[in-house]
Amino acid sequence: MDNEILARIRQIVRDARYVVFLGGAGVSTGSGIPDFRSPQGIYHVRSKYGVPYEEMLSHDYFYEHPETFYEFYWECMVKKDAKPNKAHLALAKFERMGHNICVITQNIDGLHQDAGSHIVLEVHGSTKRYFCPICGKRYSLDEITPKGVPHCSCGAILKPDVVLYGEPLDEDTLTKAMAATIHANVLIIGGTSLNVYPFASLPSYFEGSTKIIINKEETAYDSKCDYVIHEDIGEVLEQILS
Repeated sequence: MDNEILARIRQIVRDARYVVFLGGAGVSTGSGIPDFRSPQGIYHVRSKYGVPYEEMLSHDYFYEHPETFYEFYWECMVKKDAKPNKAHLALAKFERMGHNICVITQNIDGLHQDAGSHIVLEVHGSTKRYFCPICGKRYSLDEITPKGVPHCSCGAILKPDVVLYGEPLDEDTLTKAMAATIHANVLIIGGTSLNVYPFASLPSYFEGSTKIIINKEETAYDSKCDYVIHEDIGEVLEQILS
Protein backbone atom coordinates (compact mmCIF):
# COMPACT_ATOMS: atom_id res chain seq x y z
CA MET A 1 0.00 0.00 0.00
CA ASP A 2 1.24 3.50 -0.88
CA ASN A 3 2.74 5.17 2.21
CA GLU A 4 0.91 8.43 1.60
CA ILE A 5 -2.46 6.68 1.34
CA LEU A 6 -1.62 4.58 4.40
CA ALA A 7 -0.84 7.70 6.42
CA ARG A 8 -4.07 9.34 5.28
CA ILE A 9 -6.19 6.33 6.24
CA ARG A 10 -4.46 6.01 9.61
CA GLN A 11 -5.22 9.65 10.37
CA ILE A 12 -8.87 9.28 9.35
CA VAL A 13 -9.33 6.19 11.50
CA ARG A 14 -7.43 7.68 14.44
CA ASP A 15 -9.58 10.83 14.39
CA ALA A 16 -12.87 8.97 13.93
CA ARG A 17 -15.58 9.51 16.52
CA TYR A 18 -17.03 6.02 15.93
CA VAL A 19 -15.70 3.22 13.72
CA VAL A 20 -17.73 0.22 12.55
CA PHE A 21 -15.94 -2.82 11.15
CA LEU A 22 -18.02 -5.15 8.96
CA GLY A 23 -16.18 -8.45 8.68
CA GLY A 24 -16.65 -11.68 6.78
CA ALA A 25 -15.04 -15.09 6.39
CA GLY A 26 -11.81 -13.61 5.02
CA VAL A 27 -11.04 -12.25 8.49
CA SER A 28 -10.67 -15.78 9.88
CA THR A 29 -8.90 -17.59 7.05
CA GLY A 30 -5.59 -16.54 8.62
CA SER A 31 -6.61 -18.63 11.64
CA GLY A 32 -7.01 -21.75 9.53
CA ILE A 33 -10.78 -21.49 9.18
CA PRO A 34 -11.88 -21.99 5.54
CA ASP A 35 -14.27 -19.55 3.93
CA PHE A 36 -17.28 -20.62 1.89
CA ARG A 37 -17.19 -19.21 -1.64
CA SER A 38 -13.54 -18.89 -2.64
CA PRO A 39 -12.01 -21.58 -4.90
CA GLN A 40 -10.65 -23.24 -1.74
CA GLY A 41 -13.85 -22.68 0.25
CA ILE A 42 -16.19 -25.25 1.77
CA TYR A 43 -18.79 -24.94 -1.00
CA HIS A 44 -16.23 -25.86 -3.66
CA VAL A 45 -15.05 -29.03 -1.93
CA ARG A 46 -16.81 -32.18 -3.11
CA SER A 47 -19.29 -33.29 -0.46
CA LYS A 48 -18.81 -36.80 0.88
CA TYR A 49 -22.41 -36.80 2.09
CA GLY A 50 -24.10 -36.78 -1.32
CA VAL A 51 -25.76 -33.40 -0.81
CA PRO A 52 -24.36 -29.86 -1.21
CA TYR A 53 -22.96 -28.31 1.95
CA GLU A 54 -25.38 -25.40 1.61
CA GLU A 55 -28.24 -27.89 1.95
CA MET A 56 -26.56 -29.55 4.92
CA LEU A 57 -26.42 -26.20 6.69
CA SER A 58 -30.15 -25.67 6.33
CA HIS A 59 -32.87 -25.62 8.98
CA ASP A 60 -34.71 -28.52 7.35
CA TYR A 61 -31.62 -30.73 7.05
CA PHE A 62 -30.73 -30.19 10.71
CA TYR A 63 -34.11 -31.45 11.89
CA GLU A 64 -34.41 -34.24 9.30
CA HIS A 65 -30.84 -35.59 9.51
CA PRO A 66 -29.30 -34.49 12.86
CA GLU A 67 -26.69 -37.28 12.88
CA THR A 68 -25.26 -36.36 9.46
CA PHE A 69 -25.61 -32.65 10.20
CA TYR A 70 -23.54 -32.91 13.35
CA GLU A 71 -20.96 -35.19 11.75
CA PHE A 72 -20.31 -32.49 9.15
CA TYR A 73 -20.70 -29.65 11.66
CA TRP A 74 -18.09 -30.96 14.12
CA GLU A 75 -15.68 -31.76 11.30
CA CYS A 76 -15.94 -28.56 9.26
CA MET A 77 -17.61 -25.79 11.24
CA VAL A 78 -16.19 -26.00 14.78
CA LYS A 79 -12.50 -25.16 15.15
CA LYS A 80 -11.84 -25.25 18.90
CA ASP A 81 -8.07 -24.94 18.44
CA ALA A 82 -8.22 -21.88 16.16
CA LYS A 83 -6.50 -18.78 17.52
CA PRO A 84 -7.07 -15.08 16.72
CA ASN A 85 -4.88 -13.80 13.90
CA LYS A 86 -3.45 -10.35 13.13
CA ALA A 87 -6.82 -8.98 12.00
CA HIS A 88 -8.64 -9.96 15.21
CA LEU A 89 -5.78 -8.75 17.39
CA ALA A 90 -5.47 -5.39 15.60
CA LEU A 91 -9.19 -4.66 16.06
CA ALA A 92 -9.07 -5.63 19.74
CA LYS A 93 -5.97 -3.51 20.33
CA PHE A 94 -7.64 -0.51 18.65
CA GLU A 95 -10.55 -0.82 21.11
CA ARG A 96 -8.16 -1.31 24.03
CA MET A 97 -6.39 1.92 23.08
CA GLY A 98 -9.63 3.77 23.82
CA HIS A 99 -11.14 4.09 20.36
CA ASN A 100 -14.89 3.73 19.92
CA ILE A 101 -15.32 0.73 17.60
CA CYS A 102 -18.03 -1.85 16.97
CA VAL A 103 -17.25 -5.14 15.21
CA ILE A 104 -20.13 -6.59 13.19
CA THR A 105 -19.23 -10.04 11.94
CA GLN A 106 -20.67 -12.76 9.74
CA ASN A 107 -18.31 -15.24 11.35
CA ILE A 108 -19.44 -17.78 13.92
CA ASP A 109 -16.04 -18.70 15.41
CA GLY A 110 -15.91 -16.26 18.35
CA LEU A 111 -12.33 -15.23 17.57
CA HIS A 112 -13.01 -11.51 17.94
CA GLN A 113 -13.97 -12.06 21.57
CA ASP A 114 -11.00 -14.40 22.06
CA ALA A 115 -8.75 -11.59 20.82
CA GLY A 116 -10.22 -9.19 23.38
CA SER A 117 -12.90 -7.25 21.50
CA HIS A 118 -15.87 -6.47 23.72
CA ILE A 119 -18.32 -4.77 21.35
CA VAL A 120 -19.08 -7.54 18.86
CA LEU A 121 -22.34 -8.25 17.04
CA GLU A 122 -22.47 -11.79 15.61
CA VAL A 123 -25.24 -11.57 13.02
CA HIS A 124 -25.00 -15.26 12.11
CA GLY A 125 -24.59 -16.56 15.66
CA SER A 126 -21.75 -18.57 17.20
CA THR A 127 -20.54 -22.17 17.30
CA LYS A 128 -19.68 -21.55 20.95
CA ARG A 129 -23.36 -21.40 21.99
CA TYR A 130 -26.14 -24.04 21.94
CA PHE A 131 -29.75 -24.16 23.06
CA CYS A 132 -32.62 -26.57 23.48
CA PRO A 133 -35.54 -25.86 21.09
CA ILE A 134 -37.89 -27.59 23.57
CA CYS A 135 -37.13 -26.26 27.05
CA GLY A 136 -34.94 -23.30 26.11
CA LYS A 137 -31.94 -24.27 28.25
CA ARG A 138 -28.68 -22.85 26.94
CA TYR A 139 -25.20 -24.39 26.84
CA SER A 140 -21.69 -23.26 25.96
CA LEU A 141 -19.41 -25.31 23.72
CA ASP A 142 -17.32 -26.18 26.78
CA GLU A 143 -20.37 -27.80 28.39
CA ILE A 144 -20.97 -30.32 25.63
CA THR A 145 -18.88 -32.96 23.88
CA PRO A 146 -18.13 -31.97 20.27
CA LYS A 147 -18.90 -35.44 18.95
CA GLY A 148 -22.12 -37.09 17.85
CA VAL A 149 -25.50 -35.48 18.49
CA PRO A 150 -25.58 -33.40 21.70
CA HIS A 151 -28.66 -33.61 23.90
CA CYS A 152 -30.22 -31.36 26.51
CA SER A 153 -30.81 -32.55 30.07
CA CYS A 154 -34.48 -32.81 29.07
CA GLY A 155 -33.55 -35.29 26.32
CA ALA A 156 -34.10 -33.08 23.27
CA ILE A 157 -31.45 -32.52 20.59
CA LEU A 158 -29.49 -29.32 21.08
CA LYS A 159 -29.26 -26.83 18.22
CA PRO A 160 -26.21 -24.68 17.53
CA ASP A 161 -26.93 -21.00 18.10
CA VAL A 162 -26.10 -20.24 14.47
CA VAL A 163 -28.35 -19.02 11.68
CA LEU A 164 -28.98 -21.89 9.28
CA TYR A 165 -30.27 -21.53 5.73
CA GLY A 166 -34.02 -21.03 5.86
CA GLU A 167 -33.85 -19.18 9.20
CA PRO A 168 -34.14 -15.42 9.76
CA LEU A 169 -31.40 -13.44 11.46
CA ASP A 170 -31.95 -12.46 15.08
CA GLU A 171 -33.93 -9.22 14.85
CA ASP A 172 -32.35 -7.64 17.92
CA THR A 173 -28.81 -8.24 16.66
CA LEU A 174 -29.67 -6.98 13.18
CA THR A 175 -31.32 -3.85 14.60
CA LYS A 176 -28.23 -3.12 16.70
CA ALA A 177 -26.01 -3.64 13.64
CA MET A 178 -28.10 -1.19 11.60
CA ALA A 179 -28.02 1.39 14.39
CA ALA A 180 -24.25 1.08 14.80
CA THR A 181 -23.71 1.51 11.06
CA ILE A 182 -25.96 4.58 10.95
CA HIS A 183 -24.08 6.27 13.80
CA ALA A 184 -20.55 5.51 12.55
CA ASN A 185 -18.54 8.14 10.74
CA VAL A 186 -15.93 5.65 9.45
CA LEU A 187 -16.90 2.26 7.99
CA ILE A 188 -14.30 -0.46 7.37
CA ILE A 189 -15.45 -3.48 5.37
CA GLY A 190 -13.08 -6.43 5.52
CA GLY A 191 -12.82 -10.01 4.32
CA THR A 192 -16.22 -10.12 2.66
CA SER A 193 -17.52 -9.81 -0.89
CA LEU A 194 -20.91 -8.64 0.47
CA ASN A 195 -22.88 -11.33 -1.34
CA VAL A 196 -24.94 -12.59 1.60
CA TYR A 197 -28.06 -10.67 2.60
CA PRO A 198 -29.23 -9.08 4.81
CA PHE A 199 -25.64 -8.55 6.04
CA ALA A 200 -24.69 -7.14 2.63
CA SER A 201 -27.31 -4.42 3.01
CA LEU A 202 -25.70 -2.92 6.13
CA PRO A 203 -23.36 -0.53 4.24
CA SER A 204 -26.45 1.14 2.74
CA TYR A 205 -27.29 2.46 6.23
CA PHE A 206 -23.94 4.24 6.55
CA GLU A 207 -24.24 8.04 6.61
CA GLY A 208 -20.68 8.90 7.66
CA SER A 209 -17.73 10.36 5.83
CA THR A 210 -15.36 7.53 4.87
CA LYS A 211 -15.80 3.97 3.62
CA ILE A 212 -12.80 1.65 3.38
CA ILE A 213 -12.90 -1.87 1.94
CA ILE A 214 -10.15 -4.46 2.44
CA ASN A 215 -10.53 -7.69 0.49
CA LYS A 216 -8.09 -9.78 -1.51
CA GLU A 217 -10.47 -9.99 -4.47
CA GLU A 218 -12.45 -7.24 -6.15
CA THR A 219 -16.04 -6.82 -5.00
CA ALA A 220 -19.11 -5.23 -6.54
CA TYR A 221 -18.98 -2.69 -3.71
CA ASP A 222 -15.46 -1.38 -4.46
CA SER A 223 -16.71 1.52 -6.58
CA LYS A 224 -18.79 2.83 -3.66
CA CYS A 225 -15.83 3.11 -1.27
CA ASP A 226 -13.37 5.95 -0.71
CA TYR A 227 -10.43 3.57 -0.26
CA VAL A 228 -10.09 0.12 -1.81
CA ILE A 229 -7.30 -2.21 -0.66
CA HIS A 230 -6.76 -5.64 -2.24
CA GLU A 231 -4.20 -6.97 0.22
CA ASP A 232 -4.00 -9.31 3.22
CA ILE A 233 -6.51 -8.04 5.76
CA GLY A 234 -4.38 -8.88 8.79
CA GLU A 235 -1.39 -6.97 7.48
CA VAL A 236 -3.53 -3.99 6.47
CA LEU A 237 -5.43 -3.72 9.76
CA GLU A 238 -2.16 -3.90 11.68
CA GLN A 239 -0.93 -0.91 9.71
CA ILE A 240 -4.01 1.31 9.69
CA LEU A 241 -5.09 0.65 13.31
CA SER A 242 -1.65 0.88 14.91
